[in-house]
Amino acid sequence: MTNSPRGPVDATKIPRYGGPPTFARLPRIDEVTRADVAVIGVPFDSGVSYRPGARFGPGHVRASSKLLRPYNPVQDVEPFALQQVADAGDIACNPFDILEAVQQIDAGVREVVGFGAKPLTIGGDHTIALPLLRVMHEAHGPIAVVHFDAHLDTWDTYFGAPITHGTPFRRASEEGLIDQTGSLHVGIRGSLYSREDLTDDQVLGFQVIGAHQFDDHGWRGAVDRIKARVGDRPTYVSLDIDVLDPAFAPGTGTPEAGGLTSRELLQMLRAFAELNLVGADIVEVAPAYDHAEVTGIAAAHAAYELISAMAPRDSNG
Repeated sequence: MTNSPRGPVDATKIPRYGGPPTFARLPRIDEVTRADVAVIGVPFDSGVSYRPGARFGPGHVRASSKLLRPYNPVQDVEPFALQQVADAGDIACNPFDILEAVQQIDAGVREVVGFGAKPLTIGGDHTIALPLLRVMHEAHGPIAVVHFDAHLDTWDTYFGAPITHGTPFRRASEEGLIDQTGSLHVGIRGSLYSREDLTDDQVLGFQVIGAHQFDDHGWRGAVDRIKARVGDRPTYVSLDIDVLDPAFAPGTGTPEAGGLTSRELLQMLRAFAELNLVGADIVEVAPAYDHAEVTGIAAAHAAYELISAMAPRDSNG
C-alpha cells in the first residue's frame, strides 16, 4: 500500500552505525507525504542556570536511538507501522536572545503541528516547554501536563529573567495554557528555596508526586495517581531527563541524588497508552557530562515508549 507508513532503515541490511542520522533511523519529514508524529530537535540551552550543554542534546539522543527496533514487546505494538513517524530536523534558535528563540521555537513547532503531527520534541533546556505549550494550547485548549522532573520549574524569575528553564510552568499557568485541575509533577526531589515554593506551586495548579513516595507506592501507585488526575483530558508529557537518578542519567545540567530508575520511568510511560497524548518533550540531555551514551540511551528509550503510547490501538486493545 502506498499509504502505509515508512519505517526505519532495515538494520539487517544496513548496519546500525551507518544509515541516516535521524531518530531511530526514521525517514525525514520531507521524505514522506504525511507525519502522524514528528520528532523535532531544539538545540537551545541559553535558559540554563547551572551547567550548559543541552544544546547538543538532540544530536546525542538521535545517535543513541540507533538500536531501537520496530516492535515494542511490552506495549505489544509496532509504533512505526501504525503511524507515520518522521524526523523533522532541528529548529534554529538564536542562542543570544531568549525571547527571539522562544518565538522561533513557537513558529517551527506550529508549522509541524499544522500538518497534523503530534510533536515529540528533543531539547535543549526546559525553557522550550513554554512555546511548546503555547502551540499545544492553541490546538487543544487547556492542556493537562504530566511533568517529570527533579525540580518544580515553577519559580518566578532567575536574575530577573521571567523565561528560563526554571520558570516555564509558572508562565504557562499564568497564561492559562494548562488545565489546573489535571496537571502534576512527578519525581520531584532535592532542596528548595523555601516552603513557599510548594504552596505557590499548588496555586498554579500542580499536584506533586515526590521521588521519595516511590519507596512506599512504587511506579504503579504513581500511574494510578496520574490517571486519576488526568482522566481523558488532552495530555502533554514534559520529561526532564534529570527526573532519573544521576546513576541512570549523569549527562544533565542540574543533577539531584535520589531519583527514579530508568525502569520505573519506562514502565510509567508505557501506561500512558491509555491517556489522550497530544505531544511530548524530552529535555536537559547534556552529552558533555554523559559517558557511554548512558543518558542518551535512556532519553531515546523514553522517546520510543512515548511514540509507542501515541500509536493508535484497535477497540480491543
